[in-house]
Amino acid sequence: MAKNLTVEREVSGASSAASTEHRKVALASFVGTAIEWYDFYLYGTAAALIFPKLFFPTFDPLYGTLASFTTYAAGFLARPLGSILFGHFGDQVGRKRMLTLSLVIMGISTFLMGLLPSYHSAGYLAPLLLCLLRCIQGFAVGGEWGSAVVIAVEHAPPGKRGLYGSFPQMGVPAGLLLSTLVFSLVSSNLSNEDFLAWGWRIPFLFSIALVLIGLYVRFQVSESPVFLKEVLAKQQPEKHPVQSVLRQQKKPLFLTIGMKLLQNGVFYIYTVFVLTYLVDIRQMDRSVGLNAVMISSMIGFATLPLWSYLSDKIGRKPVYLFGTVASTLFIFPFFWLIDTGSVFWVTVSMVIGLNVLHDAVYGPQAVYFSEQFGTKVRLSGASIGYQIGTILAGGFSPIIATSLLAEFEGASWPICLYVLLLGLLSTVATLFARETYRDSLTGE
Repeated sequence: MAKNLTVEREVSGASSAASTEHRKVALASFVGTAIEWYDFYLYGTAAALIFPKLFFPTFDPLYGTLASFTTYAAGFLARPLGSILFGHFGDQVGRKRMLTLSLVIMGISTFLMGLLPSYHSAGYLAPLLLCLLRCIQGFAVGGEWGSAVVIAVEHAPPGKRGLYGSFPQMGVPAGLLLSTLVFSLVSSNLSNEDFLAWGWRIPFLFSIALVLIGLYVRFQVSESPVFLKEVLAKQQPEKHPVQSVLRQQKKPLFLTIGMKLLQNGVFYIYTVFVLTYLVDIRQMDRSVGLNAVMISSMIGFATLPLWSYLSDKIGRKPVYLFGTVASTLFIFPFFWLIDTGSVFWVTVSMVIGLNVLHDAVYGPQAVYFSEQFGTKVRLSGASIGYQIGTILAGGFSPIIATSLLAEFEGASWPICLYVLLLGLLSTVATLFARETYRDSLTGE
């Protein structure tokens, strides 16, 4: 009797400890990812509203914005390199180390952006340095996403991988909200002259304090139990995980790339390009777009886990497919609402586009991509698929949208056709992807 009671207490204690660790890892993945995306999205906001004046003042306003978005896209070009290197070492030595390294690299590069000289004081050296630091940002975030989502999914309790995988995804609206909020607060409390002269630097310099917080939180988490059991305990890490993905798992790799296109394309059109569209084409105050993004980001804290939880109940594919198809079809109504010039309808269109539709894709995306690959190559496979899809859509979507806007004299329908093409490709890829919500993570 006493022996049975002791065993029950040990099991209960182990269960309680495991539950605590689940929550700790979920919190760490959320906080660290939010800080990294704060840094990454801060650049996007500045690229739309500030950098054309500071680093490309000799350009026509619309083409200055296009040049600014080009440096913005440079960060996306570096993301696959980050996914390859972080994926390689994450699959060999562990997920946790990659989490801290990516955060440090991102924080330092963002802080240095706040110290950059403008074009007026340094000439062409200024945009070159800006582009270099943006590439370093992209390298860091290329390793961040895969490391954060894989460790969260691999720590998740049975039947809740989708929900726990949504925590690093929630870091995206958190980072977007925080960057937009800080940018908006500094902008609204300074004159336009002071803001352009020195105020824009404050949000970038502030990132170093956030990085210290993120590092403290991430040092508290343990390594993935799935990785410890399947790789380290057996002393059988994949020698060349990236090569193994490219040679043996081409199908899931290409499918994850295709599934990423629409989601990433519409996200950056909604959150980056539209800021320029509202100011330059609709002649609305920049606060309208910033406020709409902040409202949508706050709602994302509810919609992302909700859609992810639903994928635990009915499957990844039906939720993902709904979000992909609906987001594709909504692009025309989105611009119709934006073109009303109404602050209310601008906000409504952003909430519908991002929270009701986009989050149905982005919420379960972390777990769906992770489940496509075996433990030994999971970080490499999920990261590379995600980041290549990001380059093909997200990095260039503001540039393509701005170019179409210039070519067709402010008309939005060519941008809608571009999104329809992305949506078609992502829909086909999702249809061919296998359902995974009942699969074991240890099955190779």
